Amino acid sequence: MKLYVVSLLLVTLLLSSSLFEIAMANTSFCDSRCGVRCSKAGLMKRCLKYCGICCAACSCVPSGTYGNKSECRCYRDKLNSKGKPKCP
Repeated sequence: MKLYVVSLLLVTLLLSSSLFEIAMANTSFCDSRCGVRCSKAGLMKRCLKYCGICCAACSCVPSGTYGNKSECRCYRDKLNSKGKPKCP
């Protein structure tokens, strides 16, 4: 019984650490892509915030600092409460 509990804990620990790495990899992906996307923004903090939200939801960020939203349909189609584009 003790062996079963120990092995269950070990498997749980391994799975949780690998899921954590996957989540962190996605965050670094979004941070780097949004850094490029927002590099010329007048309101850098706001751009990075909304780009990060959109990247997390869509798992993609269009290339360049402006435009190219056709590369990522989800990113392009997200709207704020006023019906305007949410993603920079």
